[in-house]
Amino acid sequence: QVQLVESGGGLVQPGGSLRLSCAASTDIVGNINVMGWGWYRQAPGKQRELVAVFTRGAGTNYAEPVKGRFTISRDNLKNTVYLQMNSLKPEDTAVYYCNVRRNYFDYWGQGTQVTVSS
Repeated sequence: QVQLVESGGGLVQPGGSLRLSCAASTDIVGNINVMGWGWYRQAPGKQRELVAVFTRGAGTNYAEPVKGRFTISRDNLKNTVYLQMNSLKPEDTAVYYCNVRRNYFDYWGQGTQVTVSS
């Protein structure tokens, strides 16, 4: 079982920045059974979509709408994954979910709300 705890969401004005954090209960870098990690989001009335993911052996992939604005990173010692979000737009409003894939099974955090509004 992998537990993921997200934080860092909130209300921000258009053009602002937020950094989301996801603390994992397992070693996500040293454990070779962890195939990847990343962030997804779900806006009201829409399906959950990929935002940014790192896949072992394949690298990092960003959704087109966030390229150049969002950056995924990690702190190996803290087993924490981050999503730095800059130049936020109203269409970035969604619940953001952290994901870790281990042994082909997906683990999800509880989600954190990001609202971009003036």
